[in-house]
Amino acid sequence: VQLQASGGGLVQAGGSLRLSCAVSGGTFNSYTLAWFRQAPGKEREFVATISGTGKSSDYLVSVKRRFAISRDNSKNTMYLQMNTLEPEDTAVYYCAAKSSPVLSPSMRQRHSRNEYTYWGQGTLVTVSS
Repeated sequence: VQLQASGGGLVQAGGSLRLSCAVSGGTFNSYTLAWFRQAPGKEREFVATISGTGKSSDYLVSVKRRFAISRDNSKNTMYLQMNTLEPEDTAVYYCAAKSSPVLSPSMRQRHSRNEYTYWGQGTLVTVSS
């Protein structure tokens, strides 16, 4: 399975960006997908995840009202719509996948890097103040 993230860039605070993650290999709707991010000098942290059907999702609390994760199973692509961006959102954003279409019932697991087997390269999002 290969994942390719794109859509990052420089945006002013309060602006919007949409990230994409194209997935190849395997059966797309059999994977739970996720976005993580890593800011300079910080650990990689969970941002959002979505089930294989797209009907279930989960978010980091600080982004829940501003970001929306979605997937188009006909295009083998996942998205992250980011609105009202803040300088604190500046990070490299990574997409990830696990070989199950179902979200873990444990929030700790859903938010853990160890839950996801496949990773794409990152795309840089920079939010200026």
